[in-house]
Amino acid sequence: MTTMIKTQTAQTTQSRTSAVFAASFAMFFGVFMVYGVGFAQPAEIHNAAHDTRHSYAFPCH
Repeated sequence: MTTMIKTQTAQTTQSRTSAVFAASFAMFFGVFMVYGVGFAQPAEIHNAAHDTRHSYAFPCH
């Protein structure tokens, strides 16, 4: 019985860890897409990010 409880606890811990990792990755990727690409030097990349921010009503200037 204790083996089953330990297995369930390990699975719960693993699923929480992967959920936190996924949420952190999504947050950092989103920040990079909004700010990193928005300040890119090539005009095409900057304009694409700029238009995308405007389409989501994100204040950028």
